[in-house]
Amino acid sequence: MNRLLSQISLNAFSPIPITPFAYMRFFFGAIMLWEVWRYFHHNWVYTYYMRPTIYFSYYGMDWLRPLPGNGMITLFIGLGLLAFCIMIGLFYRLTMPLFFLGFTYVFLLDQSNYLNHFYLVALLSFLLVFIPAHRAFSLDSRLRPKIYATTAPAWMLWLVRFQITIVYFFGGIAKLNSDWLHGEPMRMWLAQRTDFPLIGQFFTEEWLVVAFSYGGIFIDLFAVPLLFIPRIRWLTMALLISFHLLNARLWNIGIFPWMMIALLPLFLPIAWWERITISRRLAHQQNIYANATTYPFSKKSQRLILIFLAIYCSFQLIFPLRHFFIPGHVSWTEEGEKFSWQMKLRDKHSIITYIIVQPSTGQSWEELPEDYLTPRQLNNLPENPDAVLQFAHYLATLWDDVEVYANVLVSLNGREYSRLIDPTINLAAEPRRWGGRSAWILPLTTPLNQRR
Repeated sequence: MNRLLSQISLNAFSPIPITPFAYMRFFFGAIMLWEVWRYFHHNWVYTYYMRPTIYFSYYGMDWLRPLPGNGMITLFIGLGLLAFCIMIGLFYRLTMPLFFLGFTYVFLLDQSNYLNHFYLVALLSFLLVFIPAHRAFSLDSRLRPKIYATTAPAWMLWLVRFQITIVYFFGGIAKLNSDWLHGEPMRMWLAQRTDFPLIGQFFTEEWLVVAFSYGGIFIDLFAVPLLFIPRIRWLTMALLISFHLLNARLWNIGIFPWMMIALLPLFLPIAWWERITISRRLAHQQNIYANATTYPFSKKSQRLILIFLAIYCSFQLIFPLRHFFIPGHVSWTEEGEKFSWQMKLRDKHSIITYIIVQPSTGQSWEELPEDYLTPRQLNNLPENPDAVLQFAHYLATLWDDVEVYANVLVSLNGREYSRLIDPTINLAAEPRRWGGRSAWILPLTTPLNQRR
């Protein structure tokens, strides 16, 4: 065992070129700068974080609130400046942690704005806090030559690769469900895009529905392992780039395809990065590791880092599986759906109204969520039972001594509408739960429509 741990430590802390981290830093900062611009361009800062009167918190995060006044605008300006500094490698040791904290704060403000790729951004920004991506090809290394380094520990690259692999792998695992294997909701989505150039005319053909559905499973589950096979590495990269470009053109999924394309070169072999090392001086050396400078790690530091890696990787492997231990269809109940890489898997349509009952007066009346919520929140509300419960709690605060009931009809992946929430249960009296089944969520019993 000691010999095994020693070998793991030796491999983890062996030096590799720092070039891939400088590359990652530049494109991460550039994409984040672009994303901040998009939020201002589409006025999303106001509509998502200033306009709402209620925010749908994550469990245990109800203490988080948007900044008052124009604070959110100031924050996003700050995130843009931080992203620019990250891109050019300026004050990196300060700007990277600040960006991680600022972005994660924004990400956790409202469940309505949950995106899998925002979760990925939060994780990557966390990892970049510990990666010395500023020690080459940066203004920091120009302004402070003493910090310049030619190498970094191998574990940093393998950790980033691991995180990217998690996204693909669990995205594939999530597709191994009955609906997806029967071609839904892909069949519905493609039928709506027959105007797509060149291949749109075939989108109603069953063979193409099957190709898209099962091709997505194959790419998610096997693309990363195929990247490590030298003979087909470049073919696999071409396939992945085509896959992400098609997704970017077909679906409205923001920066995700571009980020995944930008991250692909990190899977190229170390020898490739050695050949394109960023220093002309090193490029002319026979051995780029000669006189290499990198961070020194004591034995104690190495042990602590390996413990951290074990904990982090274990969490990433276990946490996305939690929905398997909660009864019910995860796309129906949404319990365990977030932070599990359930990406572009379901199509939901819903109808929702709330009934307010005041026992002391005998009065009852109907409340419509659209009178209180923004369009984005309203779109998320009926599909997310936890949001339905949170809004019931909010309505209960508007009157004295009231009971709140919800009529929620949902169609999942083309099924007939059926009840999601038990209409006889007073939601105002139901506590929020995490990690278990809520009795007021009705099971999915409506069969999938087998359209051909």
